[in-house]
Amino acid sequence: MLHSTTLGHPAIHARRKRRLSRNALGAALGLCMVVAALNTWLATRTHIVDLGNEQQLSDSGLLQDWAEGAVIVMIRHAERCDSAPGPCLDDATGITVAGSEAATRVGQGLRTLGLDNTDLISSPKLRTRQTAHFILGQAVASEDWLENCDNQFAKEALARKQPGHNLVLVTHNGCIDHFQRQQQVAAGERESGYASALFVSVNGDGKARILGRLNEPDWQRVLASAGK
Repeated sequence: MLHSTTLGHPAIHARRKRRLSRNALGAALGLCMVVAALNTWLATRTHIVDLGNEQQLSDSGLLQDWAEGAVIVMIRHAERCDSAPGPCLDDATGITVAGSEAATRVGQGLRTLGLDNTDLISSPKLRTRQTAHFILGQAVASEDWLENCDNQFAKEALARKQPGHNLVLVTHNGCIDHFQRQQQVAAGERESGYASALFVSVNGDGKARILGRLNEPDWQRVLASAGK
């Protein structure tokens, strides 16, 4: 019996070795699948291009798309009075004096692009209406969906885009965030600064593609250079 048991040990070790090898192979295959899935997920992410970079602005195709009336631009309202140290424009629920000046500069940038065949709508909140007023120099139409900031926002925005007309939407960070989520933008890239603009190209089939973001301090410098 002792001799028989002793002879059995190599076979037992061999089976264990084969079992461990299969487990290791299964773990390796599982890891490969996880890595492949992660790579696929990363490949489908939309990255926000900084249009404050002149080369990236040129490469984005924004200027041509704008000339063709194929753009939606989503502008976050200017600096809020209730969360900033600077003086308010007037009402505490509106924007600051500095915010009104920033909105005016955004308006000048939009005029550089050209406002012919451009529709502008704002959220009914005072801070967005004030921002829109200083962008355009006059009161603009407002619609409730621009402050609802739910998962229907992207659908509503695309539905209001008219062929051959650019569409400027003055809205809120949360609404812009919803649009970016649907375009597979990673969480760390979705934050919009005050008076920043997210530019989106819409093709003839109504499919949207994010061109990039332009922060308020970069408007005049970049667009003046692009116009040379």
